Amino acid sequence: MGKLKITQVKSIIDRPQRQKDTMKALGIRKMHQTVIHEATPQIVGMVEKIRHLVVVEEA
Repeated sequence: MGKLKITQVKSIIDRPQRQKDTMKALGIRKMHQTVIHEATPQIVGMVEKIRHLVVVEEA
């Protein structure tokens, strides 16, 4: 499986707690922070739930 480079581009202020928890679970704590994860089905599903808040690239 490949790797995903996930970068937060929108704020999580005034977002549902579930989306905030998903960001935290991915390891993203602040704006413009980038994390790299394996493209497992679990990670891809989490990214799909917050795709409006992040930019995803293949790494």
